[in-house]
Amino acid sequence: YYTSIPGSCNFETQDQEWTTVCGLTQDPSDDFDWNISNSAVTGQMGPDTDHTPGKGQHFLYVNLSAQKEGNRARIITTKLFPASLGVCRVRFWFWMFASRQAGVLKVYTVGDHGMDILFWSSSRNEENKW
Repeated sequence: YYTSIPGSCNFETQDQEWTTVCGLTQDPSDDFDWNISNSAVTGQMGPDTDHTPGKGQHFLYVNLSAQKEGNRARIITTKLFPASLGVCRVRFWFWMFASRQAGVLKVYTVGDHGMDILFWSSSRNEENKW
């Protein structure tokens, strides 16, 4: 569900659509989509639990098994956040352990002229944890 912090979501959305509840949208021009699930569905290919054990179960994931190199899955925030210096922070948890197929997880912001600006990326997490 959505919390009082703008842009915050823990993906415990019950029967509601996670994209609507979390203020996210799938990029229609990407190659495949992010999905919401839990460890019971992702099994051995995913984490045992979400990043808040005991409090929630759901997280977003991408299924890389049917993808080829260069394919992209992209979600976009539906609300723009005003520019700030030292005020706005982006915080999220990710799990990429033992993902030989995984590419790079990237986070972009949009600049003044609509250009995507890369401000964080990771190609792999070396530990089996969030």
